Amino acid sequence: MQPQSKAINFIDMYLTSEVKKNIFSEHGKTANDTGSAEGQIALFTHRIQHLTGHLKINRNDKVTERSLVRLVGKRRRLLDYLKEKDIERYREIIKKLNIRK
Repeated sequence: MQPQSKAINFIDMYLTSEVKKNIFSEHGKTANDTGSAEGQIALFTHRIQHLTGHLKINRNDKVTERSLVRLVGKRRRLLDYLKEKDIERYREIIKKLNIRK
C-alpha cells in the first residue's frame, strides 16, 4: 500500500468538523445551524481564503481555480439574497468577515 502524500493530508485537515462547528457557532445562530445564510457565507469565505493561498503557490492549478470561481459565485448569490431579504444582516456579515475593502 502506498503512503499518502503530504498535500492530500493538508487538504483533508483544513476543514475539519471542529473548524466547521466553530464557524457555524460564531456566524450562525447555533453550532448546529448550518443552513443560515451567514453560516454558509462564512464557510465559503473560509474555503475561498484557503483556495486563494493554494493558488498563490500552485499558479497553474486550473481545477482549483475553477473551484474558486464557483465558490465566489455561490457566495455572491448568497450575499445578494441576504442583501435583498435583510440589509442589516448583510451589512453585519460583510463587516464581520471583512469581505469588502
